[in-house]
Amino acid sequence: MPAYTVKGDKISPENIVIMVVDLTNGFCNQGVLSSPRVKRIVEPTVRLLQKAWDAGVREFFLLNDTHEPDAVEFQSFPPHCVKGTEEALTTEEIRNLDFYDQMTLIEKNSLSSSLETALEERLSKLPDLTHFIIVGNCTDLCVYQVAMYLRLDANARQDKKRSVIIPEDCMATYDMSVATAQQIGSIPHPGDMMHAVFLHHMALNGVQVVKQVNF
Repeated sequence: MPAYTVKGDKISPENIVIMVVDLTNGFCNQGVLSSPRVKRIVEPTVRLLQKAWDAGVREFFLLNDTHEPDAVEFQSFPPHCVKGTEEALTTEEIRNLDFYDQMTLIEKNSLSSSLETALEERLSKLPDLTHFIIVGNCTDLCVYQVAMYLRLDANARQDKKRSVIIPEDCMATYDMSVATAQQIGSIPHPGDMMHAVFLHHMALNGVQVVKQVNF
């Protein structure tokens, strides 16, 4: 799997947005859905964000689960990242970046960043964006949803300029063994397999899956 070099592709910083999906306390640090696998990608993500800022990128979207207390999604997943709680906050390492206040927060009440959110409206005001770099959690759930939305939207509109890029070093999903799932009454989730299968599926559909992004 190759790396992707922005300079090598001669892409202007004004054409790039980095979308950070669900790197919140509720998936990294605390709560029933927090995962050490997800926590491990915070550091490389922070490095990527800093390098992008230093290279002149100014569009950063934080696509964060911010659920209503009675979210319908809680029928499938246990309550997490409820609006107004610590779990719904972006992880501290990202909030400590000097340019954090320049990032756009887009709250979502489901796995989808495009349904009943401010994403479409925000993108409509930024027509020069052509390169969408997506990082975060989970490879097979929220990341998959936004990557496929962006890719299929461009396909349907014959937008030949759009690139959707997934750097694997800033991507993760959780793991749940059969034994644990049986114990808590959930569904097993083999993290390594789901991560690989969904990266493969996104690549099949025209998403650029790369080892890492360099500026």
